[in-house]
Amino acid sequence: MVADDLTPAEIRRYSRHLIMPEVGVAGQLALKRARVLIVGAGGLGSPVGLYLAAAGVGHIGIVEFDRVEESNLHRQILFDESDVGRPKAVAACDRLRRQNPHIELVPYTTMLTRDNALNLFADYDIIVDATDNFPTRYLINDACVMLGKPNVYGSIFRFEGQVSVFHAGQGPCYRCLYPEPPPPGLVPSCAEGGVLGVLPGIVGSLQASEVIRIILGVGKPLVGRLLTFDALSATTRCLEIRADQECPLCSASAQPGELADYDAFCGLPERSIYDEAVLQNVPELSVRDLHAAFSREEPLVLLDVRTPPEWAIAQLPHARTMPLEDLDGRLAELDPSMRIVCFCQTGVRSAMAARMLRDAGFSDVASLHGGIDAWSVEIDPSVPRY
Repeated sequence: MVADDLTPAEIRRYSRHLIMPEVGVAGQLALKRARVLIVGAGGLGSPVGLYLAAAGVGHIGIVEFDRVEESNLHRQILFDESDVGRPKAVAACDRLRRQNPHIELVPYTTMLTRDNALNLFADYDIIVDATDNFPTRYLINDACVMLGKPNVYGSIFRFEGQVSVFHAGQGPCYRCLYPEPPPPGLVPSCAEGGVLGVLPGIVGSLQASEVIRIILGVGKPLVGRLLTFDALSATTRCLEIRADQECPLCSASAQPGELADYDAFCGLPERSIYDEAVLQNVPELSVRDLHAAFSREEPLVLLDVRTPPEWAIAQLPHARTMPLEDLDGRLAELDPSMRIVCFCQTGVRSAMAARMLRDAGFSDVASLHGGIDAWSVEIDPSVPRY
């Protein structure tokens, strides 16, 4: 391989790579010929995309069905205010083309499903898991195992992040580390629990580093290891992961099968909790009905089961705050004879709270459908959305 395989503009752009013996011309050409698929263009996908594009990865695909929202901008550095409302995959590719016009970028404005995952993955060398939910993580893992593709995994929550490389045949897969998903609702989403804005940048950069080292064939990728990062203490740990000899997917005894119904396997947290509450006959009240009840001055207790930081962002009139995690120990503070309407941000935790109250003997309880977010949209736009 000779430098003539790179254009003069590429030689100038990648000169700091080319003078490194671990990269050189051969390594830069390997990057140029590599095909990487990033699943998710959010907090993690942003730094992964930026650094892979800057490094000269020649073909990058981005799978993302969502659109840019204002609440994304504090951490999803691919986007700015002009992108709000645009499909993330399209906006991301536009941004990366400006970053590096010498590479090919393909947006997939679709949800990754068991029906399209194998076909999408087949055209790529490495898959980057930059997603934020368990069903998609298991789907990515299983499709990568079936196709023999390395899966560069990252996850974030609040102040903590994880990075690993799952590559069946060379080390354990995601199911070896997490054989079963957590119970529905146990792990809040970033929308519910929050995330430190800089954390995705740290974790996503580590993922990009793994991708580049795999392409170059240098160093020791995080196969069989889980790197954890704590932004509060600025500490990292590297934990060994052993392959599960009885893993139903990647062990020697595993039987080839089809991609599963991952929603059924994991249960989308918000939907599964909500459905369970409905099945147990927890009634709902619309924000318009609540507003009418206020106008009629009907006696009721409006119970805010969000966290104190959420309460500091936005409140509803006449509400009494009692976080869901404290509710069980504070039932004695509530009057069972009163009508109680529980609310949270979107109606998920309030359904849980209403169910808890009904189980404790409170007969006139409802959950506010859509939560404070619906109140802001339909009743009072001055109430901040978050």
